[in-house]
Amino acid sequence: MYIAMNRFKIMLGREKDFEAIWTDRKTFLKQVPGFIKFNLIRGTTQDDHTLYASHSSWNSYTDFENWTKSEQFREAHAGAGKHSSLYLGHPIFEGFEVII
Repeated sequence: MYIAMNRFKIMLGREKDFEAIWTDRKTFLKQVPGFIKFNLIRGTTQDDHTLYASHSSWNSYTDFENWTKSEQFREAHAGAGKHSSLYLGHPIFEGFEVII
């Protein structure tokens, strides 16, 4: 199994806007071979941001990589830059191979 995460630092007071974007967006993930599960998770709040992470589980790294090269990925991420006013910095990607 493979886990893909993006960490987001969201400006204070913009958390509900960020959550709404994810709640309302079309992800197309259920159409993609190897997709298992998706969660948007909220972490701690600091002086200038609240930490969030998108967390998706895949049967394999290859399945995740195929998703990133798919038309569904392009459609799901179209216009993602238009919400840059919500973020402190760029999202940070982290990928993990499940051992146990």
